Amino acid sequence: MSTAQNDPATTAEPVPRPLPRTVRLPPAARPYLPPLALYGAAKLTGLLVFAWLLAYAGDYRHKDPRFGGGAHWWDVLSTWDGWWYLQVARKGYHPGPLRPLPPGGQFSAEQNSVAFFPLYPGLIRAVSETTGIGLYGSAILVSVLSSFVAAAGVYAVISMLAGTRAGTIAAGLWAVVPAAGVEWAVYTESLFVAIAAWTCHAVLKRRWVTAGLLAFLSGLSRPTAAVLIGAVGLAALVTLLRRDSRREQGVAAPLYAAVAAPLGLLAYIAWVGWSMGGLGAYFALQREAWAHYFDFGAYTLDVLRNVAVGHGDYPFAYSVPDLIAVQMVVALPFLVALMLRKRPPLVLTAYTLASIVTILGTQQMFGNTPRYLLPVFPLLLAPAAAMARLKWPSLVVFFTTAAVASGWYAHYVIFELGIP
Repeated sequence: MSTAQNDPATTAEPVPRPLPRTVRLPPAARPYLPPLALYGAAKLTGLLVFAWLLAYAGDYRHKDPRFGGGAHWWDVLSTWDGWWYLQVARKGYHPGPLRPLPPGGQFSAEQNSVAFFPLYPGLIRAVSETTGIGLYGSAILVSVLSSFVAAAGVYAVISMLAGTRAGTIAAGLWAVVPAAGVEWAVYTESLFVAIAAWTCHAVLKRRWVTAGLLAFLSGLSRPTAAVLIGAVGLAALVTLLRRDSRREQGVAAPLYAAVAAPLGLLAYIAWVGWSMGGLGAYFALQREAWAHYFDFGAYTLDVLRNVAVGHGDYPFAYSVPDLIAVQMVVALPFLVALMLRKRPPLVLTAYTLASIVTILGTQQMFGNTPRYLLPVFPLLLAPAAAMARLKWPSLVVFFTTAAVASGWYAHYVIFELGIP
């Protein structure tokens, strides 16, 4: 017998390897799992139904790749406004004086990429250069990730006011509302709602520096950030005017939020004006090249009148999207009244009411009204609070049905039966 066989070192039991540690989320992140899971499941279901409808109809194969077409169904997600954002991400801006078009058309000036704000295409370019993913893939990645941040923000705000169950339901509702199809497309809605929801949350938590910084970023994402900026400024002003809140929160932080909030929006509008040779160049571009301008609700009233009698004598008439938009407009007074009964904080009330006035008071593509209303997430407060009383089997049936149906009314309608 060899000495090696009697060596204790060779006969000892092997030391067991430690089991791999399971990944554990921080305690603060765990409450967000249910709302994000519900949101993701509902969105994925709607997207799959949308893809099936596109394949079944096949119409997108015969459309211009810039205007709702493409070689594959997923190409549809980067058309219309998405095409412009990808152009900015690829080539940057090329501002110049307004170029008039021949009279007789819907637009009197040539469209220009400076109408599209820089934050979203900037993020697309940054992600693409950092990861090596193409611009289209980077755009979808930015939108999808932003949508989950937005859903988490919706949950955070609604749960503060109506409880975690209502917050979870609100995140799920945001996945299936009309026009939610743009949340996972090359559009800015997800990014803007992510910023808007967390800005409102920061105001509710009295984190004024955070609110000011986020509002500043919102001004670089889209022009409708003006309503969020105004809501933050109003909340900060009220805080400064009240002696008790001023004593509790100080003066510097609310004042910083009020001053910083509009700087992003003002800087971009000023740059466009300087680049195009006139302070009001951005608004002239919107009016003449996109037919978007504030008309105190004249266009909305005209559409409602025409749709009521079955006529299409108004610009940008698309029957199915317009009918869904009419239903949304009719529902708005009830949703607003129910929201106000919950006595939401000032920043949410101001943000919601100003958004609705801006949307209904502007001439723009009426069928896109549900898309313009996507950022007005406080309207989900009352429905989510009411649905929180339901048992989960009933909620499962509702969200399953809504998620499947959303593939048509929230995706296919806006991309294939209208212009998103």
